[in-house]
Amino acid sequence: MSAIIFDVDDTLYDQVVPFWKAYEAVFGGRYQLPMDGLFAASRRRSDEVFGPSQRGEITMEEMYIYRIQKAFEDFQVAITDQEALRFQAEYAGNQKRLEMSEKMREILDLCVNRIPIGIITNGPSEHQWKKVNALGAQRWFPRENIFVSGDVGAAKPDRRIFDHVCDRMGQKPEDMYLVGDSYENDIAGAMRAGWRAIWLNRRGHKLPEGGFVPWATVESEEELLTVLQKILKIQTQV
Repeated sequence: MSAIIFDVDDTLYDQVVPFWKAYEAVFGGRYQLPMDGLFAASRRRSDEVFGPSQRGEITMEEMYIYRIQKAFEDFQVAITDQEALRFQAEYAGNQKRLEMSEKMREILDLCVNRIPIGIITNGPSEHQWKKVNALGAQRWFPRENIFVSGDVGAAKPDRRIFDHVCDRMGQKPEDMYLVGDSYENDIAGAMRAGWRAIWLNRRGHKLPEGGFVPWATVESEEELLTVLQKILKIQTQV
């Protein structure tokens, strides 16, 4: 029996929604910036400093300032440290009120009790568990199948976290599917570990030249549902 593992941020929920609300609260109509583009820039900039923040080379506050300041700079806009921290406070507050879409709930309803499912998410333990709880994820995912990098001591794309999940869930790498949005952390990380990867590419990112080709690529939750239905059909035939 295979298992399906889900990322959290921008996978179980659409991260642009709390991001957009934080932007409106802090900056209002001051700038005319493309929200998807600004969000994508913030995720890219966040990846640049995630490792150093986890190793204690920079503080979490410094990471928060860097990622949103640099994202704005990508659109030739300068914001202050204070504005960056106000944005982070609003964003964090919005993440305490996260909701899954009806389609994502339908996806999880389809999977639960039919195939083992779990979560891998990067970030500090308390911060990520707050998101998991806000989403009500334990309705579908057993607590023992929820893996936070801050608890494990390794973060995607490090192979160690994928191997840890296999060990804890009693699965072989070739039987694992990872559903995630980040090409490097989720897709490349999972495939280096011998897993199959399903790229939930909400933002229409291009596949890096010479990179791993995902087992499947979908651009919406509706397409993801169709792919998972096929996996479950295969499982019932095994």
